[in-house]
Amino acid sequence: MRRSIISATLAALALTGLSVAFWATPARVSSEEKLGKVSFPVSCTPQAQADFERGLAMLHSFFFPETVKTFTQVTQTDPSCAMGYWGIAMSTRPNPLIPLDVATLKKGWEAVEKAKAAGAKTQRERDYIAAMEVYYKEPEKGASPARAQAYEKAMEQVYLRYPTDAEAAIFYALALNEATDHFDTTYARQLKAGAILEKVLAQQPDHPGVAHYIIHSYDFPSLAPRGLPAARQYAAIAPSAPHALHMPSHIFSMIGLWQELIPADRASLAAAKAYSDKNQQGTVTAGMLHSMDFLTYAYLQGAQDNQAKAIVDERNAAQKFWTRFLPGDTAYAAIPPLRYRARPLGGGRLGRAHPVELPGRRVHRLLRPRARRRAER
Repeated sequence: MRRSIISATLAALALTGLSVAFWATPARVSSEEKLGKVSFPVSCTPQAQADFERGLAMLHSFFFPETVKTFTQVTQTDPSCAMGYWGIAMSTRPNPLIPLDVATLKKGWEAVEKAKAAGAKTQRERDYIAAMEVYYKEPEKGASPARAQAYEKAMEQVYLRYPTDAEAAIFYALALNEATDHFDTTYARQLKAGAILEKVLAQQPDHPGVAHYIIHSYDFPSLAPRGLPAARQYAAIAPSAPHALHMPSHIFSMIGLWQELIPADRASLAAAKAYSDKNQQGTVTAGMLHSMDFLTYAYLQGAQDNQAKAIVDERNAAQKFWTRFLPGDTAYAAIPPLRYRARPLGGGRLGRAHPVELPGRRVHRLLRPRARRRAER
């Protein structure tokens, strides 16, 4: 069963002709921008410090490519700000839970080298840069579990060395998620990450990364109820980031909260479209396709076939694509054949299918029903 599902996914992707590249998670920027609250003192000029923390808030909501732009501005404002280059290296990973290709790893390595050359002024800053160096070194070898695990260990040392540094705890928790072994049904890393993040949440309830990474930590059927409080908080923490508007849907879909999922992804899709119209020539991004896939499935769960068909039509009408990434590619492949065409005749919910745990969760969860029906809980 596992092999057949994965094979079907790869076949569907091949038919679409889509390539795996960056996942564009767009952002709205306005005078009322709200990205959450972060504090990360660095040895840079006051203006560079302000820009750095704005970029960091974006980073915690996977706000690519605005993160790269913002951290680049930091280095232009203060060329000696080594942590600005660290920010570029971190932001070169649009979604750090998705492995990077060699070309992207090389870009990240270049940013790390610039950070080292700029000369960090504190040991803490040098330690953060060194952890990124571990992640990006030997980029020509490509992505691998060993790379993610090495970075996890490097961030663990930063976390242990600076026990009062909330950002160290948050980034270590994210690193645990990056290194997750999807064959481990004990969810050891996810539970450890969740416990770390929940402690920080009590101290920093408006931090975007805390709520975001709690959702990722518990984005599994048996853990999903633990993530519901964070899912209901995150969008209000960082409503200027479309990914923050979408991310609660990962938990909502797991436990069948379709009427909470639909407005969340409609808001995310609208924000993403507005950003694309302003900054990306109206192209379709992976983040948009990802939300469209969630919406299609949610509408079908409530027998809202007309609304689901409208999403399918919108997908089919897409002509211009920005750079893309795996969640968008799988969504593009899944929406018509594996969502809408598989709907039950005459409307109604899809068949009595339970969520399954497979390696490569970003693929299988797009292909299989994500939630237990309420009557079955």
